[in-house]
Amino acid sequence: MPNEISRSKILVGMSGGVDSSLAAALLVEAGYEVVGGFIKNWSDSKDLWTGECQWRGERRDALRVAAKLGIPLLTFDFEKEYRTRVLDRMFAEYERGLTPNPDVLCNQEVKFGLFFQEAMRLGFDAIATGHYARVVVDQQGLVHLLKGSDPDKDQSYFLHRLSQDVLRHTLFPIGHLHKSEVREEALKRELATANKPDSQGICFVGKLDFHDFLRRKIAPTPGEIVTPEGTLVGQHDGLDAYTIGQRQGLKVNQDQRAWYVAGKDREHNRLIVVSDREDPLLYAKEAIITDVHWCAVDPLAVDGSTEVEIAIRYRQPPTPAQIQSFPSPIPSLQASFYDPVWALAPGQSAVIYRGEECLGGGFLQDPTLA
Repeated sequence: MPNEISRSKILVGMSGGVDSSLAAALLVEAGYEVVGGFIKNWSDSKDLWTGECQWRGERRDALRVAAKLGIPLLTFDFEKEYRTRVLDRMFAEYERGLTPNPDVLCNQEVKFGLFFQEAMRLGFDAIATGHYARVVVDQQGLVHLLKGSDPDKDQSYFLHRLSQDVLRHTLFPIGHLHKSEVREEALKRELATANKPDSQGICFVGKLDFHDFLRRKIAPTPGEIVTPEGTLVGQHDGLDAYTIGQRQGLKVNQDQRAWYVAGKDREHNRLIVVSDREDPLLYAKEAIITDVHWCAVDPLAVDGSTEVEIAIRYRQPPTPAQIQSFPSPIPSLQASFYDPVWALAPGQSAVIYRGEECLGGGFLQDPTLA
């Protein structure tokens, strides 16, 4: 099986979904000593039909699979830490007008943070998850993070902030498979989650009305929606609730044309919109990437090569670009794209690739907040 680790005691993150279920099954079949680990991070979401906390149903599914595989399942309650490390930070960044990615924060702080630390404390040799990604070790002992084999499910974008220590002690048992293969293999093994739909929405929170979710923590600050020329076309209830390129949810008092968020005027609390998706205001050829983390090595320091590809959002094909160091108190880069990229959203993750390898990444900076 790919991504072998010579040691044998593995704690598998089991979410109650098909991906992590098959990951656990493959490890059991490969002869590892496997223990499942269910993470409870959020207890506010309820099942629409039963009114039961959703996490209880997810845990029940994980228990059913664990019983089928003959392995124990441990439960880890990280709800307090999840709220402070992930959600509070997410709300704070939205309040500043940024668009953070909570799934990146969740992986860094919880799944490969707290969960990993607990696994090491309990004497496990490694952890495993159902992410669509791969790792390989080179002759120098460096671990390289690679894209998952399924281009439609690759999740390396969300894993770009993992350290060498974490990568060295992590397995991605399904990273070499396509989603259709995962379901087929789960059905062969009669796993209870084989036909379960994929989870959607915020990591551990689920699918919800995100605007209403923000308003739980951030008070509305109404203002005007205007065109670049200053023409008033509508009203907003807070710049925090909108991101560059957004089309849905705009309260524009005009004809039936589609409108897109093109900018935020914080000084006057104005949301700037355009009615043409190809408007030049929505495109950029330069970006500053802050708080850069390299998974293995800094390519600028190793070979001086500046040629990379950068993905500015999940499931977007990486765009060819050049990078160079940018003067800043924290590790930062200036990226120059060969072709203009659409809707750079400050606060989003910019993930850097070279071919199949995820080199690392950082966060798109808002020049007005520099």
